[in-house]
Amino acid sequence: MIVITLTKVPNSLRGDLTKWCQEIQTGVYVGNVSAKIRDGLWDRIMRDIGNGQATMVYNTNNELGYTFKTTRSDRDVIDYDGIPLMMHLVVSNKAVKHGFSDAAKFHKAKIMTHKRLKTTDKLEKALSESIVSIDIETTGLDVTKDQIIAIGAAKKNSCFYSLIKSNTIVPEKISDLTGLTSTILSDEGMDLKVVLIQLKEFIGNLPIVGYNVRFDEAFLEKGYKDTHELGLSNKIVDLMPVIKKTNKFLDNYRLKTVLEDYKISNLHPHRADSDAKATFELAIQLIKKQDLKI
Repeated sequence: MIVITLTKVPNSLRGDLTKWCQEIQTGVYVGNVSAKIRDGLWDRIMRDIGNGQATMVYNTNNELGYTFKTTRSDRDVIDYDGIPLMMHLVVSNKAVKHGFSDAAKFHKAKIMTHKRLKTTDKLEKALSESIVSIDIETTGLDVTKDQIIAIGAAKKNSCFYSLIKSNTIVPEKISDLTGLTSTILSDEGMDLKVVLIQLKEFIGNLPIVGYNVRFDEAFLEKGYKDTHELGLSNKIVDLMPVIKKTNKFLDNYRLKTVLEDYKISNLHPHRADSDAKATFELAIQLIKKQDLKI
């Protein structure tokens, strides 16, 4: 069992903790989690605490049966013959910062915030214009037997989407998932070679991002090989391992679950262009949070 108290922390952190703990009073959270999740929660608190303060009490194998940790600068947790004690510090363990009056500091902070936002906007704009996301739909999961039936790609303010003619019957479960049928592909699809050439032109030299992109990469590589075209040589970044590293508390790592957690709308799941657009937005959010570097 753990008890966490928070004061003056960002609302986003308080909301985040409610996924794992119950807020029984403002700023007081109680939960029953494993040691791994407990440590993960503390790491997240330390990352997102801002200028606030936090204290965590949790079970452990000592004489009292519990211990605690805190971020408070006027307190320190010490071990006294195996018993944890909270020691009041006469002098804060953080250096006192001398400087201007509160009004002057507020004015300076406001100016710096505007500068930082302006710089961040420019950086995000530059980064968003320097990546492209991809997504494909196939008749199945076996790259040696199944075929690509749709390709989507997205850049800032532009999107690529094309259906592919297939010489095999689209399985019913794939049609139910994607909305694509053999008839639709026959009527609206294009030759794979033509589409792959167009895709390469759309991507250019930009780095490619995708979700579980190794699946897409394998099918595209085979497609270029089968059509005797030179394959993609761009840098390819898979967002799934990034999400697994930075967001360890998701129920699962399906694209739908991840997009919901990041509050990204995907109006047409399992449609290549819609998935590509949503993946592009996911990449931009990861870049903003500095979780992704291209």
